[in-house]
Amino acid sequence: MPEPFTTLIGAAAPLLENDINTDQVAPVMRDHRKSIHADYALNLFYRRRFGEDGKENPNFVLNRPQYRQAKILVTGDNFGCGSSRESAVWAMTAFGIRCIVARSFADIYRENCLKNGLLPVTFAPDQAAAFEAQVAKVDGGAPFSADLVKQTIRCPDGTEFRFDIATGERTALLEGLDDIGLTLKHRDAIADWEQRVRNERPWLQELSRR
Repeated sequence: MPEPFTTLIGAAAPLLENDINTDQVAPVMRDHRKSIHADYALNLFYRRRFGEDGKENPNFVLNRPQYRQAKILVTGDNFGCGSSRESAVWAMTAFGIRCIVARSFADIYRENCLKNGLLPVTFAPDQAAAFEAQVAKVDGGAPFSADLVKQTIRCPDGTEFRFDIATGERTALLEGLDDIGLTLKHRDAIADWEQRVRNERPWLQELSRR
């Protein structure tokens, strides 16, 4: 089960590019010594964080000192496009990033975020530009606060940006529920329905055993 999400406080790292795909986020490593299963945090943006010699790229945002412990990633349109690999979300959460603010998300990636306790946020275009300007101005020097209860992200200067999220998605994140967990919230109703069907249509039980 994912970790419940209520509030998150930390640096917001700007990676303001469009069409960042899942192969960039969590590349499949051919070298078994760099197996994706060995260290998801290390795998995050591996080919951008490190050169072929294994040395860090000092110019990549997550390698800059103020963003090494970033909790929020701020990015552009169509984030998470490409293949549907769930490891592209696992790598984010393993690194410590539990909120992504994007201009837009690829649908499958957004669904994977919700199922793994990572908050995907989008703002209206004018709000997005203003928020990105705040992130650039702060440059990792002070923390932002993402509050799912209030549905806001608060900037260091006190400015708040409100975001929308569907009620069911919000509940799942707040309570740390995946699809199975959401289903089990209705276990009593499911059990009652099954008992009623057994009583009213007993022949179905015979068919199910064939």
